[in-house]
Amino acid sequence: MKVVVIGGTGLIGRNLVTWLAGHGHEAVPAAPSTGVDTITGEGLKEVLQGAEVVVDVSNSPSFADDDVMAFFRTSTGNLVDAAKEAGAGHYVALSVVGTDRQPDVGYFRAKVAQEELIAGSGLPFSIVRATQFFEFAAGIADGSTTDGVVRLPGAGVQPMAAAEVSAAVGRAAAGAPSGGVSEIAGPEVFGLDEWVRTVLTARSDPRQVVTDPRAPYFGAVPGPEDLLPGPGARLAETTLAEWLARA
Repeated sequence: MKVVVIGGTGLIGRNLVTWLAGHGHEAVPAAPSTGVDTITGEGLKEVLQGAEVVVDVSNSPSFADDDVMAFFRTSTGNLVDAAKEAGAGHYVALSVVGTDRQPDVGYFRAKVAQEELIAGSGLPFSIVRATQFFEFAAGIADGSTTDGVVRLPGAGVQPMAAAEVSAAVGRAAAGAPSGGVSEIAGPEVFGLDEWVRTVLTARSDPRQVVTDPRAPYFGAVPGPEDLLPGPGARLAETTLAEWLARA
């Protein structure tokens, strides 16, 4: 079947296109670089023609509160309308575990708004919430560094490899619409500080990671379990040590 992957040139999108093609589907990557802009609507009608499934793994270019909300509201609204017009039978979106537990985080508020637009669209849908990606550890460290010291809380996290996120989204896209939200997570639980410290140490990054219970993450201090999946989450197989060895 034809599956259009919005955000198909990014980290998750590239892996997803490869996964879908490897499972016999016609996977079409769509992004500004391919002439498709979900904000202006440019190229949407053309790329979605004949699409049976639309998968949205795109992300806002800015994480500022107003910018990210505007992005997901506009992009999702345009995508929903275009998917309806194209007669797509399944709308799949990648979201984030914990979005509904941290209303003080602008990015999470925007993801909740995205989920609500999809659920209320009338389209058959599946929403896949994932935990943090192993690949994001360095970026989290960069955003939490002051004077060469990384300050992070010890909130629990269950990170996973991006390739396994893509595979989980691919399985959702290839299957029947769930009409709800599912969660995927890594096989191990770490403290946020512990996870980032482990990655930096493995990469010989000299920065010290200090555990600070008051340190923010995405602009707010998470509770001990705010970033962890709930019961019933599907667990990935790749451990952090395995991923580091491959990387």
